[in-house]
Amino acid sequence: MSERPFEEVRRYAAPEATQGVAVDADHFYAVGNYCIAKYERESGEKVGEWRGGRDGPVIHLNSCIVAEARLVCAHSNHPGVPMLSSVEVWDAETLDHIASKSLGEYEGSLTWAVPRDSSWWLNFAHYGNYSGEPGKGPEWTTLVRFDGEGRRLAAYAYPVALIEKLTPNSLSGGNWGDDGHLYVTGHDDPEIYVLQVPEMGSVLEWVETVPVPMEGQAWGFDPLDADTVWGLSRATREVVVGTRR
Repeated sequence: MSERPFEEVRRYAAPEATQGVAVDADHFYAVGNYCIAKYERESGEKVGEWRGGRDGPVIHLNSCIVAEARLVCAHSNHPGVPMLSSVEVWDAETLDHIASKSLGEYEGSLTWAVPRDSSWWLNFAHYGNYSGEPGKGPEWTTLVRFDGEGRRLAAYAYPVALIEKLTPNSLSGGNWGDDGHLYVTGHDDPEIYVLQVPEMGSVLEWVETVPVPMEGQAWGFDPLDADTVWGLSRATREVVVGTRR
């Protein structure tokens, strides 16, 4: 399998874009530690915002995805130890917070929650720096599959070579492609790593590495075009759009 690179086609100024980007048919959402800003995707005009506070219950939003008119967001207490996680949900239209599911201390620091095949796939990261738990480095990062009732169905580790490449950081963003592969990003590198669930065993298989014009972190496929991704540049506080030619 040979993947085409994603080439930059557009940028938007979005000062909130430090953690991730979510997108639907009409808007994109720039995600910061404790804020979500809503922008029109055609004009780039900001049309809404939810903002918490530095001392509020939402400490570190990692990623969001639009699912059934809701923003489903992965949240953690990063860089706190022990690692605590929750799934927080906003109404995508109004940006009202509407639900919270606390996971407490689980498998690590929750960095994404994405749906596929009537299941939810949650990634729990570990780190090899100041934010890591003693005795548990990035190799402890785990992808867990849950059913619609929150029951654990399966779990997978990441390939050793990929973890070594990302150390001391971990996996920051992930989404399922229409081709059935899992596309993931690290913390800073302008690359997407293409993985697949193994037929046997517990380790995901690393299939391909694809260049992208964004710098890691959380991102999303465009719901209107499977060959387009929306990500961010933390350095410039911009949302970046890339397309496969």
